[in-house]
Amino acid sequence: MEQLPKNIQHQIAQFQQAQQQAQAITMQKQSVDMQIKETEKALEELKKAESDSDVYKTAGNLLIKVNKDEITEELEEKIETLKLREKTVNRQEERIMAKLQEMQSSLQEAMQGSGISPGLGN
Repeated sequence: MEQLPKNIQHQIAQFQQAQQQAQAITMQKQSVDMQIKETEKALEELKKAESDSDVYKTAGNLLIKVNKDEITEELEEKIETLKLREKTVNRQEERIMAKLQEMQSSLQEAMQGSGISPGLGN
């Protein structure tokens, strides 16, 4: 990057930073998706259980006996919260992807204006 003009070096650095943000958001999205699936599966299994079945939940290293109706409500609320988080992460992902495309176009224009071949991977 030494032979590149300072403004292009700066744009490349910003682009790489935005790529890292996009990667972090993608990881958050995967984590939230996994939590939703796990919670939905737990709720599904809970609903299959008899109403008088013993139900336990983990609290650190412990298993604690809980009321089936209360834990059902707790899981439903958790799913609702996770789905809100999922929407937020999706909006963040859309914004960062749009920003990346805009930055890439701007960077390519700047490089072409400087007579540099715009292969960002080079």
